[in-house]
Formats: sequence, structure tokens, C-alpha cells
Amino acid sequence: MTETAAPVQRPDARARIDTLADDGSFVEFGSQARHHVTAFGLADKRPDGDGVVTGTVTVDGRPVALFAQDPTALGGSLGEVHAQKIAMVQDKASRGRIPVVGLLDSGGARIQEGVAALDGYAHIFHRNVRSSGRVPQISVVLGPCAGGAVYSPALTDIVIMARDRAHMFVTGPKVVKAVTFEDVSLADLGGADVHSTTSGVAHLVADDAEGALELTRRVLSYLPSSAWEEPPLAAPVPPEPMPEIPTDHRQPYDVRDVIRGIVDGGSMLELSEAFARNIVTSFARMDGRPVGVVANQPSVLAGCLDIAASEKAARFVRLCDAFGLPLVVLVDVPGFLPGTGQESAGIIRKGAKLLYAFSEATVPRATVILRKAYGGAYIVMNSRNIGADAVYSWPGAEVAVMGAEGAVDVLYRRPIAEDPSSRPEYLAKYRAEALRPDLPNEILSVDETIEPGDTRRVLLGTLNAVRGSLEPGYRHDNLPQ
Repeated sequence: MTETAAPVQRPDARARIDTLADDGSFVEFGSQARHHVTAFGLADKRPDGDGVVTGTVTVDGRPVALFAQDPTALGGSLGEVHAQKIAMVQDKASRGRIPVVGLLDSGGARIQEGVAALDGYAHIFHRNVRSSGRVPQISVVLGPCAGGAVYSPALTDIVIMARDRAHMFVTGPKVVKAVTFEDVSLADLGGADVHSTTSGVAHLVADDAEGALELTRRVLSYLPSSAWEEPPLAAPVPPEPMPEIPTDHRQPYDVRDVIRGIVDGGSMLELSEAFARNIVTSFARMDGRPVGVVANQPSVLAGCLDIAASEKAARFVRLCDAFGLPLVVLVDVPGFLPGTGQESAGIIRKGAKLLYAFSEATVPRATVILRKAYGGAYIVMNSRNIGADAVYSWPGAEVAVMGAEGAVDVLYRRPIAEDPSSRPEYLAKYRAEALRPDLPNEILSVDETIEPGDTRRVLLGTLNAVRGSLEPGYRHDNLPQ
């Protein structure tokens, strides 16, 4: 007797909605919408809903506009009516000032509909941009997302991918093979691991659809329904113990342990964790209130800023500022990453994005210098004179144009060349004159030196003191970096 293979289970768009939404909260519209195309045999293929399920739901009691592409109906391909339904979801979100969530699983543009399908994408992209910075937009990629379809997620605030089925690319493996003669798999070309580690497109990755939808609920819990509302509150939770970090500035440590010693326990939700790992960007809560945390990561590239880190942090800062999340910035940075590769790739203009983002921000924001802040990187990381509400330092932290090792080779190059044994003397001289920890305090570049154990208390007091300065409302868009 010949065994037959088990039928492939196709994803159910409505089941996905039920997983995300509060029980019984889904209100559908457009369930009977269908295309009117007769060419290429489509007259006999007119499924109700036209390959996308649309409506509104509540998530943790808060209203959300939502669409879920249905791969069981015309492959979830996008045609004119399909696009109209998504545009209606976006319009409802904009008018109601509520978040919009898209569950993406589509074969791409419906080829049989030609330019009408392409125009459909244009309608969606235009609304993505109009809503940017006004209502949170979250793209959850649960299956294929190819060609023009990828630009809508790129325009949204957060991209979440399911590792088991999701992939995103502008041109697929067959086109790549035809043009470049390169054999590449779907996963290697545009899978979740590629976009979470190399391209930086995906902010969060889950193993499967269920995990991705749970991450969606978590993201929504940090964001307000719109720029005109305050972020949602949660019950305060005590932080984890503050770790001791090495006093030797050249010794690495994991800055995430410091973050956990400041924010509410269990509240960290790190974005783009595997991309540009030399900087950490994370949602968290302090005393139950959502905040955004930006921190140099000394365990990767010594915490240097480079192009990828600058762009990653800049968009996160703009996201938090757009939706009213105060910013906590933890600094331990030796400078910008040197080298011809960085310079020729545009570190000047791309590093300036982070400088611009912090300078533009209007939300309450406080900085803590943990061990060191040198050169232009000190300025860029939310320093006093680009608008920080307060800057604190831990005991022994150094702020200077550069570290002692590099500085003495510039200042005392000739005497050291004549007598190499004098280098330790000049190092001690530079540290005593230029790296005194109290020097930044004397000129108010640093407000106060605080003990590590007091960091949470001091930051809470600072953020609460200036919280009243922030008026809910539209501030700016969240331009892709």
C-alpha cells in the first residue's frame, strides 16, 4: 500500500486575527468584495474578500485597524480591490487615530491585473507616508513579501518576521539567477535571519506566526494609539540588581545588564538585537511608563559608533520622539569607528542622522555616562548642548576629545619619539589635566556625578520633572533610514 503525503496546511488569515485580537472583538468589513477582472481566466476565480481580510479589533482593550492577507485566496496576491480594502484600513486608522497592523503573506502583485495592481501598491505606500509619525504602523511578515510589496513594511515603524515562512526581497531567486547567475535560496536571499542581522529591515523575529503575533501585542503595549495620546501605563516592577562593571575602560561588559538594573524588571523589548550590535535600542518601562533606551555596547566593537549603529539608533530615537516615549541614553563610547571603509561609505552624513535625531527630539531625555565619552561621539550621544534635559556620570567617567593613549601621541609626539620611556609620564600628565572626572561638572557639561545604585531613582526624578513639557500631538514623521 502506497502512503500518501499529508496535505499542506495553508495558513488561515482569520485564525491569525483571532490569535492577535481580544476574544470576540473582530469587526470585519469588505468580506464580500471581489475583483471584476475577466482576462486570463480570472472570471472564474473571484473569491469573497479578494485575498485579504480587513477590519478592526481590540488588543488589550485598545482599538486597532488590521488587515490580514489570505494566501489561500489567489495566493494573497494584490489587485485593485485587494489594495482598496487595505487603503480603507489605513484610512480608518488615520481618521480614528488608532494603530494599524498588517499581516503580510502574499504572492505579490496580481500579474493579471497589470498596472492596476501596481497603482494599488502606490495607494498603500502613499497612506503609509501620510500616517508616519501620526499612528503606529506595524508590519508582521508571516509569508512571502516580494517586489513592490516590500516597500510598505519598510515605510512602517516596526517590522516583525516569522522565521519559518517569511521572506522579503525586491527580486526573487529566479531573477537573481537570470541576471547574476547566482544560485540563492529564499532564506539566504531574504529570510528573517538575513533581515535581522545583515540588512536591518526586521526589528523583531519569532520562530513562527504565533510568536510573531505575540511580539505584535508586546510592541503595541509600549506605544500610544496615536501621537495625540500618551503611551499606556503598566504596573511598576522593581528592577534587577545593578551589576558592577569593570573600572578598566578597555574591558568589555554587556550594557544590557546595566539597562536591566535601571528599568522595570522584565520590561526590556530590544529591537534589532542582532543588527548593529555595538548599540542597543530597546523599549522598556520605568515605574510602569514606557521609555526608549539607547546604549553603547562595549562588548561589540568596544561600543564605537559606526554607520549601521548610527542609522539604527537614529530611527529609534525618531520613533520614540514621534510617539512621546522619554529617552534614556547610556554612554560608554570611545568614538566613531575609524577606517577607510567607514569614511568612504559616508560615516559623516550617516553619523549626522543620529545627531539630527537627538537634536530634533522634544521628549524628556536624560543621559548617563558610564565610563567614557570621547570626541564627536560624546556630542552625538545626547549631550547637554544638543538638548539633553540632564546628563549624569558615574564615578571615574571620562569626557574628553580623545582617550589618553591617542592624545599623548598627538600632544607629545616629539618628546616621546626622543625618549619612549617618557610615555607613562605624559599619560599621567594628560589624565591629570584633561581627564579629571570633575572637569565636565565644573562647566555643567555634566549635571552631577551619581552612584550606580542611584541611577534609576535619579533618572525617574529627572524624567518626571520635565514630563509636563511634552504636549501630545504630531511632531514629525518616522522617515526610513
